[in-house]
Amino acid sequence: MILTTTAAVEGQPVHQYLGIVTGEVIVGANIFKDLFAGIRDIVGGRAGAYESTLRDARREAFAELEAEAQGKGANAVIGIDIDYEVIGKEGSMLMVTVSGTAVRI
Repeated sequence: MILTTTAAVEGQPVHQYLGIVTGEVIVGANIFKDLFAGIRDIVGGRAGAYESTLRDARREAFAELEAEAQGKGANAVIGIDIDYEVIGKEGSMLMVTVSGTAVRI
């Protein structure tokens, strides 16, 4: 499966547009991650726990997008957009969404 943020795959004409596909993941922020991230903010450095959670959420969202595209018979998803939102009471959750157009090339 080809996944791309571009509107086309170079040298590969789109033969069929199969519709919009999405993947959404919402993850909660863990109190211990918050504590250690706060300490990192004070002393400097990267918040590795948050980075790991964000990376995992993004991978899951892409896996959902790809599974939906395969279900439609696609062999590529073009025009992918990736969005991140902080939601919930006091910004306690992170939402990662990916969307694109499933196609046959």
